[in-house]
Amino acid sequence: GRVHQPLDHFNRQNVKTFTQRFFVNEAYWQRPDGPVFLFIGGEGPIYNFDVLAGHHVDMAKEHRALLLAVEHRFYGDSINPDGLKTENLADLSSQQALADLAVFHQYISQSFNLSSRNTWISFGGSYSGSLSAWFRGKFPNLVYGAVASSAPVKAKLDFSEYSNVVGLGLMNEAVGGSEKCLAKVREAFVLVEATLLDGNFTKVAGDFGCCQTPKNPDDQMELMQNLADIIMGSVQYNEEGVLMSIKELCGVMTETTRNTFRKCAYYRYNKYVQMYHNTSDESCLDVSHEETVKNLMDTSHKSRRRAERQWTYQTCTEFGFYQTCEDTTCPFSGMVTLQAQTKICTKVFGISQHSLPSRIAFTNSYYGGDNPNTYRVLYVNGGVDPWKELSVVQDSSEESQTVFIKDTAHCADMSKERLTDRHSLRKGRQEIENHVARWLKTAALEKMTKPGA
Repeated sequence: GRVHQPLDHFNRQNVKTFTQRFFVNEAYWQRPDGPVFLFIGGEGPIYNFDVLAGHHVDMAKEHRALLLAVEHRFYGDSINPDGLKTENLADLSSQQALADLAVFHQYISQSFNLSSRNTWISFGGSYSGSLSAWFRGKFPNLVYGAVASSAPVKAKLDFSEYSNVVGLGLMNEAVGGSEKCLAKVREAFVLVEATLLDGNFTKVAGDFGCCQTPKNPDDQMELMQNLADIIMGSVQYNEEGVLMSIKELCGVMTETTRNTFRKCAYYRYNKYVQMYHNTSDESCLDVSHEETVKNLMDTSHKSRRRAERQWTYQTCTEFGFYQTCEDTTCPFSGMVTLQAQTKICTKVFGISQHSLPSRIAFTNSYYGGDNPNTYRVLYVNGGVDPWKELSVVQDSSEESQTVFIKDTAHCADMSKERLTDRHSLRKGRQEIENHVARWLKTAALEKMTKPGA
């Protein structure tokens, strides 16, 4: 379905609107008083399967809930034709997105004739996990409880911890890592950097299947960032079937062989990148910084399906999250600096690098950072997920509730159960189910004791 939303909820004189896309699944719903499970979209399009599959859908079956999924403004199909122009991106923010959710709540309540007897619970993962927590924090009258999976609720400009956690993941024997693996990855990056410093640009380009030859510092930074991204992805989504796992990566990096050349970490990582190319839809590694900037500046419709421009804008204006590599614990290349990454904000959007710290500080004071003082919000995090560093992982009080799933990755709890799931993940899902069941029970009891119920 579609709902008309104000482009700017906070300026009553602006009457412009956009249409927001949503999906509904009524198959399990017990009319008229069954609960409502809201799946919140994040930095990308939503799909019909967001109301058809996943852990929240399994719980909806059990509790006979109405399932909803709503797309984030400016992503997917929820954007006006000229929405990607820089002047129009001013209406893209998490604050506006939360106001969209409030309007959407009202719209659905009218459409389905809902009342205070219907208990709403929100779900989301990663950025949309933060939105789920914040929706409950800012609109506690609309949503009774919220599940926030792998939610980086704390904005951070220089997110150097990300790489450090990736390093710990590569060393974690429980998931197939080892100290040797981390050492080999470090060594590989040192060798790639040394080869570049020696001026052997064409060799590196050939070895790692680059689309261009990284001759200038910007392109070299781009290359090092892309090479690091491949490993970061393997750790962040470990065992989720997205990329190769830590076990597979470390298998390649530490394979025993008599061939001295093949023992070399540079060669090993080269082999891993080739394997990555074979499984990904990228035929070569794009290392042109100019190309990156050009793509980010593309405001045309054809790039609407992609989300890089919008998400980069949100990192520049609200969140930071720059995964830098400037401290010695980082296993990758020191070329990936905060300065190099935030330059994009100025180049693409004209946002001054100096303005970033105060923007990040505002986000944290607005939402409460990683000490948000929320009630009936369940923060779920995985042990190998680098984003846990910006989430709530300890119960600071009775108010916030947490589930920590040992040795699992980013948003792993959100997918439906698989035979290969670790015991810790099954147990984690069970804990989430217990919380949701308890909330619904408490809500039902509250409604019975309310006058006029």
